[in-house]
Amino acid sequence: MDHPLAATRRALEARQYRPRTRSAYLGWVRRFLERHPGADPRSLGRREVDAFLTHLAVKEEVSPSTQNQAASALVFFFRRVLEIPIEAERDIVRARRKERLPVVLDPGEVRRVLTELHGTRRLIAGVLYGSGLRLGEALDLRVQDLALGLRQITVRQGKGGKDRITILPERLAPALQRQINERERVHARDVENGAGWVPLPRTLDRTRPHLGRSLGQQYLFPASRYSTLQRTGRKGRSHLHRTVMSRAVKRAAGRANVAKRVTCHTLRHSFATHLLRNGHDIRTVQELLGHKNVRTTMVYTHVLNRPGVAVQSPLDRLP
Repeated sequence: MDHPLAATRRALEARQYRPRTRSAYLGWVRRFLERHPGADPRSLGRREVDAFLTHLAVKEEVSPSTQNQAASALVFFFRRVLEIPIEAERDIVRARRKERLPVVLDPGEVRRVLTELHGTRRLIAGVLYGSGLRLGEALDLRVQDLALGLRQITVRQGKGGKDRITILPERLAPALQRQINERERVHARDVENGAGWVPLPRTLDRTRPHLGRSLGQQYLFPASRYSTLQRTGRKGRSHLHRTVMSRAVKRAAGRANVAKRVTCHTLRHSFATHLLRNGHDIRTVQELLGHKNVRTTMVYTHVLNRPGVAVQSPLDRLP
């Protein structure tokens, strides 16, 4: 058998897992194997997996979502790489789930944060709030994913590997059209310089390799310079790095004097909460967000309906 991590990487790529998921899964498999140095992975099993997951909960006090991700990574490793059927999470200590409501900005705070952003960063933040995208989904957008006439954005291979359609804000349409025009100009220059390629799913790489140089497949928000693509060795532009946007939004919130912990995901939370506050039904919001289960979307109703928020203070009733 090849090195376990190399085999895991190939298995993840073959099933077209997203880059961040591949990186996370490889990290968990590496940590698990490091706890058993020199052991044949095939000699390990559910007992060792359960012990590792319990260690994460008890000693490292990880969150439930982190523990679940580690469990999924190890189940993938045993099932898809070692071809050993395994079920985890039977005898483990569960990480304690804390009730944490999402941080939500009011419309005035959203406006102030957006005002402190400029250029491409402001446009991306507008998409996060105006369309409810996750940061990774916004950065993964390609030119072909925008339907300006229909006012729709197609999110491809979102969380859970599913495609969905969400709204394209009317207010952003002119700026997005300018972004497409600029992307076309830069792409033409890249092609002249022997670059202009973007990564494609392996199936398209084999059957329609020319698509990797088409305008429609180009990332809408590209990196400032092109580089060598890892899989093909061709030159092209990846998308803007997520840390660029994360830092920009955090700093913008500071300049806007917003006294909350604001991240890119806060804009998505605000999108959902404001839609519900404006009377849109929860099933519609669920579809726009791409939640598999409506219970995930229900957290935003808790933000709106916390006990006591609709009660008038007695101070306001004093004559």
